[in-house]
Amino acid sequence: MTNIGILGAGRVGLALARKLSEAGHHVTLGRRDPKDDTLTATEDTGPRLAFADQRTTARTADVVINATPGDSALDRLTGLRTELAGKILIDVSNATREAADGLPGELCHPGGSLAELLQAALPETAVVKTLNTMLFTVMTAPETLGTPPTAYLSGDDERAKKAVAGLLGDLGWQPAWIEDLGDITTARATEAMILVVPHVLRRHGFAPFAVSLAR
Repeated sequence: MTNIGILGAGRVGLALARKLSEAGHHVTLGRRDPKDDTLTATEDTGPRLAFADQRTTARTADVVINATPGDSALDRLTGLRTELAGKILIDVSNATREAADGLPGELCHPGGSLAELLQAALPETAVVKTLNTMLFTVMTAPETLGTPPTAYLSGDDERAKKAVAGLLGDLGWQPAWIEDLGDITTARATEAMILVVPHVLRRHGFAPFAVSLAR
């Protein structure tokens, strides 16, 4: 069992919390307002889920998942530098500016990546980028797609990536579906994949999909 903290209580954070809790992990969901009682552990996510503010969540977890909006994540997580020191930080977000129709638009960090900036800002934290190349429903149910999807990994710390691959397994990802791209600079490629997503969504709606390798 791993003590996991998830920053962000939107659709992505809640989906990950439910699945990881069901897998036996102790999960704390970090909300901006921890007193928000619209969700309870017994009602929606199981007995292993707790709620706290984001700073407490980062401080008390061994592994932290960033499921907050990518366009503001750098400032938010830099402010948690002390709490994140010595931890694994899994970044599943995409840093984009909103287009006129509300879908992802241009990249906030062209020529680089949010993951690289997070690693530079948090040198005592092992940042791993993954799960940002799919509709959020696929993150926790990859087996539902007709074609095996791909979960890419980017990060400088090999032990951290191995630990994250284990957690992906708990989310339903088979080892053959996990592609380790290399160090954190490779996140530039997977973060750029978000540029295809709004076009897919405009044509097909929010049907589950992933940007994957075919062999």
